[in-house]
Amino acid sequence: MKALVNTDVETLTYMDQADPIAKAGEELVRIQYSGICGSDMHAFLGHDTRRPTPIILGHEASGTIVSGPRDGTLVTINPLNGCGTCHACRSGKPNICLGRQIISMPPRPGAFAELVAIPSENLLVVPRVELLQSAALTEPLACSWHAARLGLRLQDDPVEKLSCVVLGGGAIGLGAALCLRAMGVQDITLIEVNPLRLATLKGMDGFKASDGKDADAPKEGSADLVIDGVGYAATRAAACELAKPGGVISHIGLGSGEGGVDVRRMTLHEITLIGCYTYTPKDFQETGEAIFAGKMGPLDWVETRHLSEGQGAFDDIRSGSTAAPKIILIP
Repeated sequence: MKALVNTDVETLTYMDQADPIAKAGEELVRIQYSGICGSDMHAFLGHDTRRPTPIILGHEASGTIVSGPRDGTLVTINPLNGCGTCHACRSGKPNICLGRQIISMPPRPGAFAELVAIPSENLLVVPRVELLQSAALTEPLACSWHAARLGLRLQDDPVEKLSCVVLGGGAIGLGAALCLRAMGVQDITLIEVNPLRLATLKGMDGFKASDGKDADAPKEGSADLVIDGVGYAATRAAACELAKPGGVISHIGLGSGEGGVDVRRMTLHEITLIGCYTYTPKDFQETGEAIFAGKMGPLDWVETRHLSEGQGAFDDIRSGSTAAPKIILIP
């Protein structure tokens, strides 16, 4: 098969690789759409020791089963598995299992390839072929769904009365805004500083898009819920500033692990900070169902490129020269 292999720092090579072999309990999926995630970018830049080169990255994917009794079935992939036996797994939270595995990390190759082997229980059936591209967004939007759900469950007021701010207009941030809207929130502001991406976001319905400095920018201490989809010191500082007394911050961005948290302000104003990592299997299923039912909107804000053009796609994302919140690669 052909695959896009991260062969060195900032280097992706489109090359031949051995076809994966499905083990017991697994199925072989021919990948048709595979999105580029921020974690793929971290690995590409050499910032993720969990993904040593050479490795096939990619974990946001959809395609068609090409083996066994379900041959020809359209599916989207939940790339994450827990150990199955620990307390977290038994509680339905394999995302916080200490022994969790995800494709695109050893020993499981990722989905920037023509084929991937995946456990059957990780496959969500896609009902119609025209939904297959949108279905590749289930994984990143499930991360957003998880962050929104955890943040909303701590609110005292009904969702329709809440004021919510999302930091970052990439797929996770945009997804968080769409998930909040699907969950009934009416007052949503999405802050994005990249002018190209901001212009794309301003054309969407269901939320206000702002650079944080214009007339639509939320005021200090105004947000019941802030979702940080970026995860740098500056966005954490902004989240602490924007959260109202008694407010909640859902922190899902993994940009950097240092700085930005104003512990004194959080203590004096009883602001709750929640760390949100990926999603539960239930979150994944609910997100897929919301996508298939049209509750997330048209999801037409992606850009598609061929897998062989992966190096250029990563370079463009790094330089900020693409307006699309998500680039999807097509083998």
